Amino acid sequence: MKTQILEKNTPTAIVPTNDQYLKTRQRTLSLCQDLEPEDFVVQPMVDVSPTKWHLAHTTWFFETFLLVPYLKNYQVFHKDYSFLFNSYYETVGKRVLRANRGNLTRPTTKEIYKYREYVDNSILLFFDELEKGNFDVETQAKIKKRLFIGLNHEEQHQELLVTDIKYVLGNNPLFPATKMPIQDFTIFVGSRHAFTSNEEEIQGNFIKIKEGIYQIGFNSENENDFYFDNEKGVHRVFVEEFEIAKNLVTNREYLEFIEAGGYQNFNFWFAEGWDFVKENNLEAPLYWFKENDEWLCYDFNNSENGLQKIDLDAPLCHISFYEAEAYAQFRNMRLPTEQEWEIANEFFEWGKRWEWTRSAYQPYPNFEKDEGALGEYNGKFMVNQLVLRGSSEATAPNHSRPTYRNFFHADKRWQYTGIRLVK
Repeated sequence: MKTQILEKNTPTAIVPTNDQYLKTRQRTLSLCQDLEPEDFVVQPMVDVSPTKWHLAHTTWFFETFLLVPYLKNYQVFHKDYSFLFNSYYETVGKRVLRANRGNLTRPTTKEIYKYREYVDNSILLFFDELEKGNFDVETQAKIKKRLFIGLNHEEQHQELLVTDIKYVLGNNPLFPATKMPIQDFTIFVGSRHAFTSNEEEIQGNFIKIKEGIYQIGFNSENENDFYFDNEKGVHRVFVEEFEIAKNLVTNREYLEFIEAGGYQNFNFWFAEGWDFVKENNLEAPLYWFKENDEWLCYDFNNSENGLQKIDLDAPLCHISFYEAEAYAQFRNMRLPTEQEWEIANEFFEWGKRWEWTRSAYQPYPNFEKDEGALGEYNGKFMVNQLVLRGSSEATAPNHSRPTYRNFFHADKRWQYTGIRLVK
């Protein structure tokens, strides 16, 4: 598998260029290249948006936040597309309910591809206007910021495309096999010269971190380093001494929890999690199936069937926060807080699975939302969700960083989620 390996302290400067824009947009299309026409419209659950909708929404984002306000004489591709492909931006106007996105058999996928081409050509004209210096300094700064957000927004939807396509095909009774070009993800590794006195000792699979006051949050003097607003607000936190695992929990280790009756023993579960297990008759992670006393899982591959034997030594994947917490209880351990994860991440490898933390998704001190519609990007979701840290093999290359804060509700399983334990 082709991966890029970065030291965690390596800055990833973002420069808005024609080539970067086109490369980002083309990668989105490459994720859909092996789908059949029928695959583009299906929405098997509310959290999963149809592939066609993702292609249109990411295009609408550039059209709405860059072309409409800043490109002179720009004509929108279709007057109804803002209603059809707005996601949650109340400032922009009304929109199709999320649960109804699968009803959009029209416009056709072919028309959506034409929409993408139209907007891409207009963005290239927009780049020409930028190069000619036709905007004042203040406007250029706003445009640059929106372009950065647009590119990172597209990369977020690339990850959602991977997970949503997998859910569509993984819930098809035929378990169709398909390829997915996601081998170019990034694995981050600790920089040995960056080790500090924070590390007290390494014993087996665990790293001991001293108690103390630490600084967390995004902090960079490079104006081209991208971050989301929920990462800002550099601040200090006090943590007690803790020991965090160097490695993620594997399928083999989680199978011990299953075989020990973990899904039948309420003692390991929060009351809400236990209700979730019973209501959904859960007995294993998402995409696990037991046939003839053998555990199989659905995944992307090149064989004739998407079902394959579980790689017992691979990191566990596709579990909810409830399952992660129950497993931690089973091992007499716990999940890290997001503060502990950020403090310790330089000492272990990460990037294969999004890692559940025990932290509620809340604003950092001095958090400020942007004005207008882009202020709705993160702040409005800071309630009833848990923070996940790191990234996964479904994440676009170089999209993540040690301060990145992903967030989902406790019951979500369709993302590439895993477990790192603390004791």
